[in-house]
Amino acid sequence: MGGVKLLPEARELLESGALAHMATVNPDGSPQLTVVWVGLDGDEIVSGHLFRNRKVQNVERDPRVSISLEASEGMLQGAMKHYLVIKGQARVEEGGAPELLQRLAHTYLGPDVEFPAMEDPPPGFVIRTTPERVYGVGPWSDGP
Repeated sequence: MGGVKLLPEARELLESGALAHMATVNPDGSPQLTVVWVGLDGDEIVSGHLFRNRKVQNVERDPRVSISLEASEGMLQGAMKHYLVIKGQARVEEGGAPELLQRLAHTYLGPDVEFPAMEDPPPGFVIRTTPERVYGVGPWSDGP
């Protein structure tokens, strides 16, 4: 899969523990938006999902996604925090969700957290997004 190269500053934000907003396309064409934990696997943005929820179903049907994150540092003219937006093509991979969620839990919740907090979690799904366009306000972009 091809895609655009993520700048080190974008990679840093994606691995910082900032919550991501992932938009997918519902069957009727309307947007579906949820907050997800994200990380990187090589040049792909990954998120784990224990169940075949609407987000997973949407990506299985239509691979177009947008992901946005708000940076904790940096301001645009003192009025808006820096933010990163990534548009890309996603694919669903079966299995691997508990392991990915455990890795991401160390970033989002702390080094000693065990997640998911259930006995024998289902294998779930991993959404892998290949960035095609990167923009926003911050060191990763020249603008919208």
